[in-house]
Amino acid sequence: MLELKKSPWIFVKEYGLTTLGMLCYVLGWSIFLLPNNLVGGGVSGISAIVYYALGLPMGYTYFVINLILLLIGFKVMGGGFGGKTVYAIVITSIMLNVIPPLIPEYISQALAVSNGKMLSTIIGGVMTGVGIAMAISQGGSSGGTDIIALIVAKYRNVSPGKLILLMDVIIILSSMFVPSYYVGTDTVIPFAEKLANSIYGLIFITVNGYAIDMFLSGTKQSVQVFIFSKKYAEIADAVTHGLHRGVTHISAEGWYTKSESNILMILARKTDLNPLLRYVKMIDPEAFISVSNVMGVYGQGFDVLKGTGNKKKKNA
Repeated sequence: MLELKKSPWIFVKEYGLTTLGMLCYVLGWSIFLLPNNLVGGGVSGISAIVYYALGLPMGYTYFVINLILLLIGFKVMGGGFGGKTVYAIVITSIMLNVIPPLIPEYISQALAVSNGKMLSTIIGGVMTGVGIAMAISQGGSSGGTDIIALIVAKYRNVSPGKLILLMDVIIILSSMFVPSYYVGTDTVIPFAEKLANSIYGLIFITVNGYAIDMFLSGTKQSVQVFIFSKKYAEIADAVTHGLHRGVTHISAEGWYTKSESNILMILARKTDLNPLLRYVKMIDPEAFISVSNVMGVYGQGFDVLKGTGNKKKKNA
């Protein structure tokens, strides 16, 4: 069976975009959230609470908690988290320690503090959400409470999304009961301000989740591909076994030439298009290919068609 080898460029691209995403994530925290003493959900939210209370840089807490969760996850779920998730956690931990001290105070003052906590919450939520989504789109993850949700979902019929949201809310609300200090000072943050910061934190996780969904929705777009080739059987086998996508074979006749031809129709995610085209090029460089975007694809391997269905009427 033909196997598509991953070129060094693709390897560099995937890890490069993961690094860029985590950099965007850390800059959102460093410029907009930390200078305003704002909190968030997940492991980064716990790390921020520890930072405000003890002055310990976020990277240490972030790494230790994620390491514990990864070890538990590997034990319970097996080694399914992938190298990119481990890489994302390590690089984020390093950047959370290195980058915040490098941000000049006047930049945080001008961009974040002077513009108020609401605007900082929104911008920080968008930046961190886009950063996480970039890592997810490359097959990685920022780890954290996602691992807990996956473990619980394995043994209980609980929605991982709802569980993550619940944990985020608990983490944010818990910040009100932990002694906190303004960044770089010995001044205690009053309870009323911590209450306000918790409300901003709830807004933050909402914006963060929306940004992730908006970014990833682009990667869920689907395409319809028609391939005209004499080597249709080899291409069909390669796509079926290599990309794990279904292939439909259509027997056709050229109206002008009156000769028989064979067409392959494939529905795939937009992210699968480049590997698919590389398969075709490797097998038959002379193949004729037509690609078009489709509005929606529902069924196995794609989106789920939701609906209430037909309700049975009860006899009177």
